Amino acid sequence: MPTAKTAARSFCTVKEMTYIALFTVLITLCSWISLPTAIPVTLQTFAVFAAIGLLGGKRAFFSIFVYLLLGAIGVPVFAGFTGGLGILLSFTGGYMIGFLLTAVANMGITRLFGDSIPVQIVSMIIGLLLCYAFGTVWYMQVYVDQIGSIGLGTALATCVLPFVIPDLLKLVGAVLLTRRLQAYVKL
Repeated sequence: MPTAKTAARSFCTVKEMTYIALFTVLITLCSWISLPTAIPVTLQTFAVFAAIGLLGGKRAFFSIFVYLLLGAIGVPVFAGFTGGLGILLSFTGGYMIGFLLTAVANMGITRLFGDSIPVQIVSMIIGLLLCYAFGTVWYMQVYVDQIGSIGLGTALATCVLPFVIPDLLKLVGAVLLTRRLQAYVKL
């Protein structure tokens, strides 16, 4: 019979697993919401930032991981109600995998500097930059393998620059929302 002391040391409590699952669902729902622009913009990044802001980097990492795993095995959790390993291995799959780096950046930075609002924002911005970097390298590699050469400027103009302002707005919105919700969520 586990004692209170051993239960406190458990890797993940039922409450934490529930929040991880809820944010996996939120990421899925937000990936299905697409704003009608020339290049579709989803609210997926907002959900990733909300998970990080409310759950912290470690639990957000697992929420993102479960989301990616569900998508990889074919559950239609990705944008446009799609799923499958082919989506993750496609041109933009690296950006979705890069969400994991956003959570890792938050884990490291908040561990070193605390969890204040400025630290949270800086960690998310650094995480977003890591996501952009990983996703862009991935995009360029897939592009070279399937189509031919592509310059870094072209890749950035296609895959990053149109999303910088929307992603920063999502980041701010997620930070504001999660700071208000933290009074109700005790982990």
